[in-house]
Order: sequence, then structure tokens, then C-alpha cells
Amino acid sequence: MAARRRSRMFLASSGAVAVVLGVGGCGSADVDGAPVERKSFAFSGDALTVDSGDTDLEIVPADIEEVRVSRQVDGWVFMGEGPDATWRLEDGRLTLRVECDALAADCDSLHRVQVPRGVAVTVEDDNGKVTAEGFATPLKVRSDNGAVLVRGSSGALDLTSDNGEVVVEGGTTSGQIVARSDNGSVRLALSAAPGRVEAVSNNGEVDIALPDAPGAYDVDGRSDNGSVRIDVPTREGSPHVVTARSDNGEVVVRSAN
Repeated sequence: MAARRRSRMFLASSGAVAVVLGVGGCGSADVDGAPVERKSFAFSGDALTVDSGDTDLEIVPADIEEVRVSRQVDGWVFMGEGPDATWRLEDGRLTLRVECDALAADCDSLHRVQVPRGVAVTVEDDNGKVTAEGFATPLKVRSDNGAVLVRGSSGALDLTSDNGEVVVEGGTTSGQIVARSDNGSVRLALSAAPGRVEAVSNNGEVDIALPDAPGAYDVDGRSDNGSVRIDVPTREGSPHVVTARSDNGEVVVRSAN
């Protein structure tokens, strides 16, 4: 389950500092106990884009024909509006938003999305953690500010976080994986030998755990500022190709057995 997404805002001029500090008694937002709202959206097609902002997101395939969404939202604002949650699906794009616009605010939200099995999914997230599980179809995730976690998937994966770790684990057997983080670690633990893996971090470690592969692995491991350790059998020209690079962090390619 994804960690909860919390947005805090404290904006004050010097004359209002004391007033803003006084709202500390309002308590903290806690989405766990918030009411659950549910909505189903009619859907037809083989591809869906999920456009989410200021919320954590959990997304899974299911044996359904529509797109099903549940949400929990909690929080408070001082001198402003929110939390205001909106959702809609138009032209194959599911838009999920939670906004708190105030002098001071503490908002917390989580969306759970079920999509029809067999649909390829693209996630475009702004400020929230994305957790996806069980996809046999291609999955593409872009997070501007939040971690990306994928479990138990077999479809091609294309995962990027501008500010957060990227993790693949839990029985994933995808044959093609691209995982990148501008500011965070990249950690992949695979349960089947992939055809191609590209794992890159600009500022963080890269750790890849691989099962045995027929013919070993063709590995390119590099770090501009960190150690490099390759602990799997290697052979140039192998059909199992791994690229692991970090500008600032350790690079490890190791056996998962």
C-alpha cells in the first residue's frame, strides 16, 4: 500500500506569522479514517492515461468493464479553500485532483483505481507516490515528485521519478524495463530473466537483483561517483542486456538466487 500523500502549506507575511502559528491546534490530516467515496466511469478502449495531482495513487487491473475509483480525502485550511477533490474521465484520460489553496493548510489524500484487465496504462503524476501492481500490459509512470513502486507485473515497464525512488519488486517478470530517477535510488528485484533493463539515477544508488539467465548477462555498469559491483555471470553479446548507471551513487548488479 502506498504511503499517504500529505500537502502542507504555510504562507505568511511578517504581520501574520503569529496568527498562522496559532492554527497548530487544528490537528493533522489523516486520510485513514476519512470517508470513502466511490465512482465508476464508462470506458472503452485499450489505453488509459491517469493524470493525478497532489494525491497518492494505487492502481491495479481487474476483471471489470468500467474504470472504478475510490478516494479518501482529509485536511484543513486556514484563510482559504479546500481540500477540494475532483475526478473525471474524458477521451481516455482520467483526471484526479485534490487542491488546498490557503494561507495555511494540511491536506492528505489517496486514490485507488481499478482499470479493465488488458488496458495499457500511462500515469502522469504531480506530487504523490504511485503504486501499481499486477499489470500484464505495458505500464508507463511519470512522477514529478514522489516514489514509484511496481509489484507483480509482467508487461513492459517505463518508470520515471524526478524526485523519488523507483522500485520494482514482488514477483515482477517483465522482459523490458526502463527505470530512471533524477533524485533517488533505483532498485529492481526481478523474478524472471529480462531481455533488456535500463536503470539510471542521477543522484542515488542503482541496485538490480537478477535470477539466473541462460547465457549470462551482458552488463554495462558505471558510476561517476561511487563503487560498481557486478555479481552475476556476464557474457558480451548475451540477449539479456543490463545497463546500470549512476552519476552519484553506488551501482550493484547481483544475483537474486
